[in-house]
Amino acid sequence: MFAFAVIVGASGQAGANEPPIQGPADAACREQARAQVFTAPNPDRLSLWDLGSQIWHTCMAAYHGTGPNPGRQEQRF
Repeated sequence: MFAFAVIVGASGQAGANEPPIQGPADAACREQARAQVFTAPNPDRLSLWDLGSQIWHTCMAAYHGTGPNPGRQEQRF
C-alpha cells in the first residue's frame, strides 16, 4: 500500500511541473511522448525528461509542418 501511495504522489508532482496544455495538438503530443519515452531510441543517453521533450518537440513540429517558431527572427543586440 505504501508503494502505491509513493507512486501516486510522485506522478501527481510530475504533472504539477508541466505548463498547462495549450490545445489538442499539445495534448496529443504529450500523450505520445509519455507513451514512447521508455521505448524510443536514446543514443545520446538523454534523461527521460529531455528525451520526452525531444519526442514532444518532434511531434509538434510534424503537426505544424515546420519548426516550433517559424516566424520568429532572432534578435541580437
